[in-house]
Amino acid sequence: MIDLTVPSPAAARRLCLLSNGSYSVMLSDSGAGFSRWRDLAITRWREDATRDHWGSHLLLRDEHSGVVWAATGQPSGAKARDVAVTFAQGRAEFVRREGSLTSTLHVAVAPAADIELRRLTLTNHGDTTRVLSLTSYTELVLGSVAADNAHPAFSKMFVQTAGEAQHGVLLATRRKRAKDEAEMWAAHALQVEGGNSEGGQGKGALEHETDRARFLGRCRTLNDAQAMQPGAALSSATGTVLDPVFSLRQHFSLAPGATVSLLLWTRLADTREGALALTAQLGDANAAEQLFGSAARYAAAEQTRLGLDAAFNARCARWLSALLYNDPSQRAPADALGRGCGGPPTLWSAGISGDRPILLLRLHSLAELPEAAALLLAQRFWRSQRLAVDVVVLGAATGAAGDALHGAMVPLIGAQSDWLKADAKAVKAEVFALRDSSISDALRNGLLTMARVLLDAGLPGSFSCDGPVDEPTALWVAGAHRASTPAPAAGPPVGALEFANGHGGFSDAGRAYQIELDHERCTPMPWINVLANPVFGCLVSVEGGGYTWSLNSQQNPLTPWPNDPVSDSPHDVLYLRDEDSAAVWSANALPIRVGGATYRATHGKGYSRFTNDAHGIALELTVCVPPDDAAKLQRLSLCNRSPLMRHLSVTGYVEWALGANGSTPAPFVITARDAKSGALFARNRWRSDYADRVAFIDMGGLQQSMSGDRAEFLGALGAVDRPAALQAAAALSGRTGAGLDPCGALQTRIELPPDTQIDIIFMLGDAASDGQAQALIEKYRAIDFEQVLAEVAAQWNGLLDTVQVHTPNRAMDIMLNDWLPYQVLGCRVWARSAYYQASGAYGFRDQLQDVMALCVSRPDLAREHLLRAAGRQFAEGDVQHWWQPPGGQ
Repeated sequence: MIDLTVPSPAAARRLCLLSNGSYSVMLSDSGAGFSRWRDLAITRWREDATRDHWGSHLLLRDEHSGVVWAATGQPSGAKARDVAVTFAQGRAEFVRREGSLTSTLHVAVAPAADIELRRLTLTNHGDTTRVLSLTSYTELVLGSVAADNAHPAFSKMFVQTAGEAQHGVLLATRRKRAKDEAEMWAAHALQVEGGNSEGGQGKGALEHETDRARFLGRCRTLNDAQAMQPGAALSSATGTVLDPVFSLRQHFSLAPGATVSLLLWTRLADTREGALALTAQLGDANAAEQLFGSAARYAAAEQTRLGLDAAFNARCARWLSALLYNDPSQRAPADALGRGCGGPPTLWSAGISGDRPILLLRLHSLAELPEAAALLLAQRFWRSQRLAVDVVVLGAATGAAGDALHGAMVPLIGAQSDWLKADAKAVKAEVFALRDSSISDALRNGLLTMARVLLDAGLPGSFSCDGPVDEPTALWVAGAHRASTPAPAAGPPVGALEFANGHGGFSDAGRAYQIELDHERCTPMPWINVLANPVFGCLVSVEGGGYTWSLNSQQNPLTPWPNDPVSDSPHDVLYLRDEDSAAVWSANALPIRVGGATYRATHGKGYSRFTNDAHGIALELTVCVPPDDAAKLQRLSLCNRSPLMRHLSVTGYVEWALGANGSTPAPFVITARDAKSGALFARNRWRSDYADRVAFIDMGGLQQSMSGDRAEFLGALGAVDRPAALQAAAALSGRTGAGLDPCGALQTRIELPPDTQIDIIFMLGDAASDGQAQALIEKYRAIDFEQVLAEVAAQWNGLLDTVQVHTPNRAMDIMLNDWLPYQVLGCRVWARSAYYQASGAYGFRDQLQDVMALCVSRPDLAREHLLRAAGRQFAEGDVQHWWQPPGGQ
């Protein structure tokens, strides 16, 4: 048993694996996790050691006060001291105290059926009756993990839900796109155990929801979901909902001193009838107790069969956490992590695919072989639970001792390999025996970089369950000073908008589109502007979401592609903090929206502008991409029209991607402060393309502190709407390097006298080398931002003014003269990206059709693409249908 009464920090999550060999549930100590059935994902999961915010959750609501909390640390971000966690054989337990209520959540998987059970027991220690509701929430995948990672919005479209009214069961299945796809059905049910339990009284009909958009609401997350607002009911939506969830709600009352237990069941099967077999458990009063008992006995039997003891289980738990969450304390030293380059192809010379997590063990003598045997036992255990991990044993001894060690390793590894290959239906995992003296430096460096767990049998404590903790120290450094200027007069009122629809309308004679939001209203879907040039671009939504890329919008994103039209969570934020009142808000409506503020966004040709007035500061943020350089520029203008001196800090934050969409590049991103420019650099050399490029952020040289550590900036279980680093007046830590959960954050402090304005330029860019990055930084620190905007306007006016049509239909004129040509070039030809798809690729048919629209206005670009496409045509006449620049794959 592993007792986690004090959950671990974000960088060292502890995990519990519950499995019957077919159905597996992975839970972290925060309560987040995911489940799989055979080799398919049931629920959604992304590696995120800081937020740890995926999978299935149970939410409680007090129906009188409207207060909402969770049975576990997530999704509410409860502090570690609030939840006691115990991972034992065959079950996980979470105990939480919320006021006068104590909740105990047990989770287990049935050994003889593909059923997961969560039992929540609540006790009222108060002296008044509590009226409560319990709501389940599960984001469904029901398909391939790879497909969901690569294009979640598309993957979600094929999941269909239904309700089975007689037993209150929700059903879901994935519509097959090919005959050979596996059929998969899920059933989900919630019940009060025994009907009533020691004073607990169920009230009202069971509510349900399967539409994530309805449950969360636009621009919301699980922390402020629309369905969890006071008095809100679930909609009962089922069918083809486009973004599916399982959600059930039961209302109940709990008398003083009373206890009630609620059971949440999930069953997977190949058929609808198989999934509905769950109803047998619902009608059996002893089913829950029998399941928990049999799960414990099954787990104990498996431990005995494999010869596992408590010490070994503790080792496995620690290794497992690092295999699924980046834990720098279990990886190679930071300097070694920075030496690997080229990505998984570097490992292919040894037959290692790099497709699975790697556990690397260094052996120095024959006496250490038992350590290798322990790892091989762990690999067998994980594989029996359908978790694939590759093990590499590296013999470090030389000479005769090395020969003897390798001679003993080969049969041991050979027997393990034969065992792994014997069961063709099991998940694929491999084992390798290498001699350190016989491999190349590139392979050695690659193994050290990619290994999620590095064990050295010759180092004391390498096999222990504790890791070092490195505490950062905040440090302010001198930054450049930019003086404030007299505030300009307030601009004239906005004129009437053309084709206004209640959210916005066309302005500037049709060349811009303006949207106005209050502190609660969002656009129905993300309304974006694609800002691009031939080598670089970004997209920005009205609320502040979007992402940025360089050279290829799919293969080289600088920040993560969102592909979530519901929450539209930003990965690139400018924060303001009033150092006197401690109020924190964001330049855009997301992630921190200020009550009572009005947010105006204007999407123009090559720029977007955002304005609001919050906490007494009038703000204007203008975003653009220069015509020729790989940079996104944001000018933040702050005006103090009050009679008081304002003391503010401005913080720019980005979450780095630096790896293809759908991949997990974060463990390989290295951040550093550039000594020459003072900017923050980030690079990921562990990839086959773009490995030599460097991404960077700069605040016009004004930055006084920085951080490359996302865990430090957001805080354990934190999020962009409540960054821990801005809760106090301290400077950012200055921590950068390898092995972190990476981000880029720059901060400066300013004094803003009454009736004055200050402009700050935040730059996010990408370059082929440090020198080119430094040159771009120097260039845009000195450049006039208005000149850049004029160059952007000239670029687009040159395209749009060439052909102007005038028809009896004003709407047709606006589209033909401005928005369609703008989209063809900026979005279709240059960016090859948008909110729902980011291919980064050229299509032989698609872009040839697109450039037909440019034959008159930009014949040079049409000709350029004709030649590009001709280069993808074969002598026989057929063509490569689509390809990724620059390599053509």
